[in-house]
Amino acid sequence: MHKDISSLFSPWTRFSRKLIDKIERLRSIGGFSLEDAKMRGMRLAVGEYIRKEAGIHIKLYWLVDELDGIIADAKFHAVGPPSLLGAAEIACEFFMRKNYDQVRRIGAELLDKQVRDKKEQEAFPKEEYASLNAILEAAEMASLQCMDIPLSDSYVPTPMQSPMGDGESRPYPNWEELTPKQQVTVIEEVIATDIRPYIELDAGGIEIVSLTGKDLVIAYKGNCTTCYSSIGSTLQAIQQILSAKIHPEIRVIPDSTFLQPPSS
Repeated sequence: MHKDISSLFSPWTRFSRKLIDKIERLRSIGGFSLEDAKMRGMRLAVGEYIRKEAGIHIKLYWLVDELDGIIADAKFHAVGPPSLLGAAEIACEFFMRKNYDQVRRIGAELLDKQVRDKKEQEAFPKEEYASLNAILEAAEMASLQCMDIPLSDSYVPTPMQSPMGDGESRPYPNWEELTPKQQVTVIEEVIATDIRPYIELDAGGIEIVSLTGKDLVIAYKGNCTTCYSSIGSTLQAIQQILSAKIHPEIRVIPDSTFLQPPSS
């Protein structure tokens, strides 16, 4: 009886399975020293956040490439609830291969999406969002130590958190003035934040093949190659997101050479 009652109050019973797996298999615990950074030719950036009343203390360690601001490696030290450890693990994995400006625009909901079992069901209970926000506060502190690093010429910020609740299309500012390489970078960021996390929930994948004018050719991977919705509802959803966040005239075309007939 005691076990049943306690389980009602435990946040573990409301964590997603993927989040629990992250907490139980922490791979990013640790830190970097200035010597570590020097040996790898990187900059060390350390972000710290403390909230004593909540029992939270998090320290993020980044190794940042000084040529383009890309985070090459990330680790953490943390004292706090299990949700803090899980949030730190997710963040360290998600931050890598992104630049410090991209990290600054990441929100708690986007981190939560990375470990959802179902796209409509949050991985973290709402009362545990303090852990996600603590990670983002520490990331902001680390990012501020990198502001003097020039970003790649092909990088342009994407509307990762622009509100799209009304369904209205808002073309990306100065879209026509971007180089083709910059346009692909913008599209890739929108795919990475608003499309890929949901497709991966069903063991699928999506990659950009080419962009010619406003014709975007994509390739499906994994289960998407044999799913009927890849040329139906899934394709329609991708089209709607990119039309809303990139340009209303963009046309998404699936590369049929990657599609396979469903097994009978």
